[in-house]
Amino acid sequence: MRDSLRRIGILTGRNMKEILRDPLSLIFTIALPLLLEVLFYVIFHKMTAQFEMRYLAPGIVVFSQAFLTLFAGILISQDRNTAFLTRLYVSKARSYEFIFGYVCSLLPIALAQSVLFFLVGGILEPATFSVGMIWGCLISLVTALFYVAAGILVGSLANEKAVGGMASIVITGQSILSGMWFPVEGLGKGVLTAMKCLPFKNATLLVQNSFLGVTDAASDFWIPLAVVLAYTAAVTIVAILAFRKKMKGE
Repeated sequence: MRDSLRRIGILTGRNMKEILRDPLSLIFTIALPLLLEVLFYVIFHKMTAQFEMRYLAPGIVVFSQAFLTLFAGILISQDRNTAFLTRLYVSKARSYEFIFGYVCSLLPIALAQSVLFFLVGGILEPATFSVGMIWGCLISLVTALFYVAAGILVGSLANEKAVGGMASIVITGQSILSGMWFPVEGLGKGVLTAMKCLPFKNATLLVQNSFLGVTDAASDFWIPLAVVLAYTAAVTIVAILAFRKKMKGE
């Protein structure tokens, strides 16, 4: 166990150095959602409650995490392309240690995103400053796990050129199926049922309700949490298996 944790720590440190060597991708991952947060608030917050900062900030936090899918996918596909992982795979390190090494290196980015977007939201709309921001930031780490795991799966399956297309499915899903950009009340029952069964809206609700406060513990917190965790566990297991098969094949 101690040796496993040590290997995960070494891999985490190495991955963080690789992330810092590509600052443009890191800036894009943070700057684009931040720009959208400011623009949508300034333009639309007086027109509809959908873009009041109490709803917009948590929504942007989760939307920005979808870009971690692309970020993680590119990181892993680049490592595969340079045969870095192939060389490491002959060591004693196991597949799950590689995966956790990537996860631990990307979670600080997710936390930084959450803190930044909540702080900017509070600056633009001071009434949103509350203890709920702390809970929102903490819970956002749970939702971030799903998007990081999805990125690891994408990076394990696709080459560097195909990662963008596959990751865009997750980003589009979060954008359209989360309900963060438009009210969902007018949608059909089939669409609403699909949104409730998929992780995107549940992830958004989880962070929003942690920030705003929970009225009904079951529907506002535990059910969205269970859905997000179920998808995270399933995607993580598939990612580990795909990673192991791909590396053995290469």
